[in-house]
Order: sequence, then C-alpha cells, then structure tokens
Amino acid sequence: MQNETKLTLIKITHTAIWLFFNVVIFYMLYAVIVNKIDYWLWIGYGLFVLEGITLLAFKFFCPLTILARKYSDSTRANFDIYLPHWLAKYNKQIYTGILGVIIVITIYRLFS
Repeated sequence: MQNETKLTLIKITHTAIWLFFNVVIFYMLYAVIVNKIDYWLWIGYGLFVLEGITLLAFKFFCPLTILARKYSDSTRANFDIYLPHWLAKYNKQIYTGILGVIIVITIYRLFS
C-alpha cells in the first residue's frame, strides 16, 4: 500500500473518531442542560477519561497523529484529519472548554 493511501486511511479513521467524540460531548452537554443525569452521561465521562489517559501516554498527541507522521512531512494541524485547519489547530482548547462547561453544570445539577 502506498504512503498516500495509508495517510488517507488514517485521516478517515481519525475523522470518524473525532465525529464519534462530537456526538458524545454534545450529548453530554444536552444531558446536563436538560438535567438528564443518566448512565450515558457517566459513560461519556468515562470515554473522556480514557481519551485523556491516551493523550497523556502519548505526550498530548493522538496516536493516529503520530502514526500519520510516518506518511507525511506536512506541518499543518489538519494533515492527519479531515477538518478545517483552524479547527484542527484549536481542537483541544475548544473541546476542553466545552467539557469544562459540562463538568460545571454537572456539579451544579448534582448538588442543587
């Protein structure tokens, strides 16, 4: 398989995982806004804890990004995923902020 094909497969996989986590985080946001504190919310938290552990283990890089580096010398933030450059560049900051809001609202819902 050629490097370009391998990189394309990594980009498709990375984008699919990114989309999955978008569904999870926006469900979590919806759940805390409407006060639907259910097991799906806690599963979402568990998935984000696992993602955090994975990022810590790989020095805050997605393992797919590290793998994609073998097939590209691009320095663009979106070389390994089908996202606009600005979103790929600020992805961690945006979603950490959203998760922070979810955590604050969850705490409020649990203790109010």
